[in-house]
Amino acid sequence: MNTSPAPITPLTVALRAFAVALALVAGAAMAQRVNYLSFTTSSEHFDALEALIEVFERENPGITIAYNTADFGTYFTKLQTDFAAGNAPDVFELNYENFVTFASRGTLLPVDDLLAASDAIDAGTFYPAALQAFAHGGVQFGLPITFSTVLLIYNQDLFDAAGVAYPDDTWVWDDVIAAATAITDAPNRVWGISQPVQFWEFYKVAAQAGGGLTVSPTVQIDTPENREALHYLVDKIQVHRVMPSDAEMSGVGDIDLFVNGQLGMIVTGIWMLEHFMNHADFRWDIAVEPGGAQRATHFFSNAAVVAATTRVPEAAWRWVEFLAAHPATVQTRIDRSWELSALSLENQDALTAYLEIPVPASRHAVFESLRYAITPPVVENQPQLEDIINQELEAARMGFKSVEQALADAQRRVEALVAR
Repeated sequence: MNTSPAPITPLTVALRAFAVALALVAGAAMAQRVNYLSFTTSSEHFDALEALIEVFERENPGITIAYNTADFGTYFTKLQTDFAAGNAPDVFELNYENFVTFASRGTLLPVDDLLAASDAIDAGTFYPAALQAFAHGGVQFGLPITFSTVLLIYNQDLFDAAGVAYPDDTWVWDDVIAAATAITDAPNRVWGISQPVQFWEFYKVAAQAGGGLTVSPTVQIDTPENREALHYLVDKIQVHRVMPSDAEMSGVGDIDLFVNGQLGMIVTGIWMLEHFMNHADFRWDIAVEPGGAQRATHFFSNAAVVAATTRVPEAAWRWVEFLAAHPATVQTRIDRSWELSALSLENQDALTAYLEIPVPASRHAVFESLRYAITPPVVENQPQLEDIINQELEAARMGFKSVEQALADAQRRVEALVAR
């Protein structure tokens, strides 16, 4: 039996707004409990979240926050189970990739009116792409609470030993390959670069090539630009041999290879900076990723949303505001390297403390990369889309299929998926 909520219509939006108004009147004088579910709060951040809850409850007497967490691998199964059982949290987190599924099924509370009436924030508070990522059908359904980008992180000692200049704003793909070639010393288990060959990397590299993945209104995967992009990824292993194969890695992950001083460059996210600060015993720095025909960088964002079924919409909204932009939250995320608040460039004075952390020296690249940020294609059946593309990319990476055949097959399979 299909238990999915009905699609969003203007009538459902209006009815929800009316229900919110009634709930605000009925619950104004009552103590209210907000149930909050998070996947970005790992065990190492429980104490930080509890400290933030103390601040919030002190500033909002009569509202209490009860939190629960789940790891990313089980989070969405738990969330769907809670909704099916009629036990949905009042506030919960969604990443951009899963947001469309929930928004399109009518499970989220519209927050346009709440945002317009807020005394604490407005639309200009947030990085525009982050705020827009959590709108659907012209309706805002959440606020971005964190963002991450992906950068080129490089071992300065290996660059110096190879006599290669550090990456700068003039670099393009050819410069990456040239530097990686100069650094690679495979007999001594040193390679020039590691860069994933998977959906999350490919959609961005395709844009760097001047192409990109689209699935609506038409599917565009197998294009000349996208074939060039996939060649750039897999040829590092199969042609230039500057990136270790699975056999050469011998079960050691690329993060450990970089920390061990065995990689000149690694393409990974800002969430790894603290790990490298704590474990790398060589000089290293970061740069905005070079492009091919143009630059393009990842943009990952997580939002706090309110369930349409909540009985405490005002209290839930206040907690969402707090998570998104309260100074205590912004500072705690910086102090604990717990991602970054998704504030607009005009409001990033609050993030000055982040830029003042001495390592890596080029932290400004984190915000510079936002100039080139793009989001991936997203559909309601997102997991199937990603699985199809990842299967074909893996076949190309392993040499089981040519780049051309892999993308032709991905095109055909995704067309069949979206036609269902």
